[in-house]
Amino acid sequence: MKWSLNLGRVAGIKILVHWTFLILIGWIVFSEMQRGSDLAATLLSVAFVVTIFLCVVLHELGHALTAKRYGVSTKMITLLPIGGVASLERIPENPKQELMIAIAGPAVNVVIALALWLILPPLRELPDEAFFSRITPANFLYLLFFVNMMLVLFNAIPAFPMDGGRVLRALLAFKLGRVRATQIAANMGQMLAIFFMFIGFFYNPFLILIGIFVFFGAWSENMVVQHLDFLRGHLVREGMMTNFVTL
Repeated sequence: MKWSLNLGRVAGIKILVHWTFLILIGWIVFSEMQRGSDLAATLLSVAFVVTIFLCVVLHELGHALTAKRYGVSTKMITLLPIGGVASLERIPENPKQELMIAIAGPAVNVVIALALWLILPPLRELPDEAFFSRITPANFLYLLFFVNMMLVLFNAIPAFPMDGGRVLRALLAFKLGRVRATQIAANMGQMLAIFFMFIGFFYNPFLILIGIFVFFGAWSENMVVQHLDFLRGHLVREGMMTNFVTL
């Protein structure tokens, strides 16, 4: 992806950070300045976001390394302000393989959350709104636990391009075939996206952005699968012009 910073390679996979990630960091610094936070609090907030995206990288590596077991390579993992994208060479058409690749990412977040839950002392009382409003050394790891749980729940949404949409398609494909399963999963994803956009108008504009992302992600996935199925078994020469008239 253009305008991305190469952070190195993990298991032969390039880890890139898109330049728009700097906008997110800048927004965090600006928000902390508006709240009157000192330098230490600002740096802690930035460190928290960087730690979250480290969890996102591990999530995407879960997909990539599982795909590698099935002979599918991953060129790169790109970090964007809205999350990470693993550029898999292809998505296996075998439902079992797609299912395993799809659940591998959220499974990593479950392992991270479980590890944090085991090492952190239990909270004496339910956290209130103030607990989540400001990041401190005392609640840093607790908030990281909650974020990983939210990543699991968010990716469980049965809509493309989230992992839940691929899990749903894989499960449906066992009985209905890949094309029909994709149509059903994509339609459910688009209906959910419209719901997100509707709720976003009244509560949180960020849901509108998520809704648009989900809607077009589901639409494009459905179109790609239908076109590939239509072209299956045909040769390129069947669509070529072979009779030419010279003027």
